[in-house]
Amino acid sequence: MAIHTITTQAFHDQKPGTSGLRKRVTVFQQPHYLENFVQSIFDAVKMPVGAALVVGGDGRFYNVEAIQIILKMAAANGVGRVLVGKDGILSTPAASCVIRKYQTFGGIILSASHNPGGPEGDFGIKFNAANGGPATENVTEAIFARSKELAQYKIVDAPDVALDVVGETEIAGMKVEIIDSVTDYVALMETLFDFEAIRQLLASGFRLRFDAMHAVTGPYARAILVDRLGAPSSAVINADPLPDFGGGHPDPNLTYAHDLVEIMFGDDAPDFGAASDGDGDRNMILGKQFFVTPSDSLALIAANARLAPGYGQGIAGVARSMPTSAAVDRVAEELDIPCFETPTGWKFFGNLMDAGKVTLCGEESFGTGSDHVREKDGLWAVLFWLNILAIKRQPVETIVKRHWARFGRNVYSRHDYEELPSDAANDLIDHIRAQFTSLPGKTLGRYIVKTCDDFSYTDPVDGSVSQKQGIRILFEDGSRIVFRLSGTGTAGATLRIYLESFDADISQHDQDAQHALAELIGIAEQISELKQRSGREQPTVIT
Repeated sequence: MAIHTITTQAFHDQKPGTSGLRKRVTVFQQPHYLENFVQSIFDAVKMPVGAALVVGGDGRFYNVEAIQIILKMAAANGVGRVLVGKDGILSTPAASCVIRKYQTFGGIILSASHNPGGPEGDFGIKFNAANGGPATENVTEAIFARSKELAQYKIVDAPDVALDVVGETEIAGMKVEIIDSVTDYVALMETLFDFEAIRQLLASGFRLRFDAMHAVTGPYARAILVDRLGAPSSAVINADPLPDFGGGHPDPNLTYAHDLVEIMFGDDAPDFGAASDGDGDRNMILGKQFFVTPSDSLALIAANARLAPGYGQGIAGVARSMPTSAAVDRVAEELDIPCFETPTGWKFFGNLMDAGKVTLCGEESFGTGSDHVREKDGLWAVLFWLNILAIKRQPVETIVKRHWARFGRNVYSRHDYEELPSDAANDLIDHIRAQFTSLPGKTLGRYIVKTCDDFSYTDPVDGSVSQKQGIRILFEDGSRIVFRLSGTGTAGATLRIYLESFDADISQHDQDAQHALAELIGIAEQISELKQRSGREQPTVIT
């Protein structure tokens, strides 16, 4: 099989965002576009000849075609062995699991996470390192730098590989091993959680509903919840992965996971509900007519970690992204363990976990995980909740409200304004920054501004510095407003506004978050001149 060197022209828009390069499918389908980025990965990471690689994705449109291209390019670039999920499927946490278990050099994961799929939808690609986690900023910067100067790429002339049969084959001397997508991941989960206690919970009449949103977690949820734990097959809905996610938006929040929300807020709601996203790394947790915010979920898991066998010896520390509420900070203080505040992006947790500084990590964007892999993990969070419920035998709402009674409630909400014109969004952020000198000391309603800044982070392990990671308006009473432009969209700009206040008064804990935060919401609009500058009257999504 001949190795071809293809002449190409560099693209200058291949800068990875929060977690890889994400564009419309039609962009990736341009001649040489995907190939250029893949070659930039191989050139930048300097993979040794004969090294092993993991490849898989969330099954969205263009996933299989992209895998065939990557395999042929891997063979041309001297890769010795590639492990590929059957049918091209590997959830992002499962890919991290496989990278770590088989000690490969890294992996190429094909996903745009929670973004829509289909021919007119989104596609994404990222490189994960040998620890199983997303590439660090210095690596993604090196990939981007290489992409801007690339003049050629290498690919072998070979027939496509059959991805639907478990087994081994070769491309130009490179071994290609098609592996079962779920086996290694399920085995890992069995070492972490008390499956027997969860089986007994489900056998007791406890009802659950898991919404896979026609995304990658369907096969994993069936294998664990139904086959291993004994839940009825009806407990897993929208379980078949589809290239367009069934026409839905595979983001597990109260707006887009509407099938599950209707069930859990209905008259005959199950005891527990959960959903995961396109590539299986996010989660939403619900009780009967009750939504658990991701920030509270992280705090509650930390407070109850010892109930799960894999964490029975306690946890070393916790970490959260800066926009995530400080609920877990209060748990860490009581447990006398360190708590780290990082920028958004799971890659920032990797160094902390590798150094043994933290065990649990979380982001308010419905991502929770631990050091069992180096990605956030939707099903892991679901199983942790089921383990807690199996031991406590209390309703979800009761568990959360007792947690609030013990630690206080961090009232929290996020307002997303999706697909804003990029110029308008950047202008809005610049307008807020221009007020940094005038806002401190100002009284806004019943709040007094203490300080405001552009969050920066110095990694305590390698000393690297990340700047301009979100604007913080901090108030004297500990309340705060955070403004941040998301790095996960593909069209225009997504503005996220995070609002948080703390309430220790149990009598106020039943308040709806939007009501409790109404004054802060108004202050955020006032400071940003949001409606005038964006033209939007309401958020696209409220969580």
